Amino acid sequence: MDINETIKSQLEENPVILYMKGTPQAPQCGFSARTVQALMACGERFAFVNILDNQELREALKVYSSWPTFPQLYIGGELVGGCDIVLEMSENGELATAVKEAVKSAEA
Repeated sequence: MDINETIKSQLEENPVILYMKGTPQAPQCGFSARTVQALMACGERFAFVNILDNQELREALKVYSSWPTFPQLYIGGELVGGCDIVLEMSENGELATAVKEAVKSAEA
């Protein structure tokens, strides 16, 4: 499976997935840490991939998403954005709604 197929598979299998530096328990940058906190506040499970463990995936995601930085949050297979966008959505309630809808749709 080539790297783009791997990305597509991860997006299809996970209604909410965060490509981040580190893990939710041990984020490796402040942006990833703040994004994880916003996601955890939604109260739903989410998948994550530590892009520091896979340089090929890290570079391929930048091209795939046309987004040069990490973290990258995908909900329902669509790129939401990075830390600033996630925090803004969290503050206005859009993040929790989007996450809950995506998880509910995946369970249906």
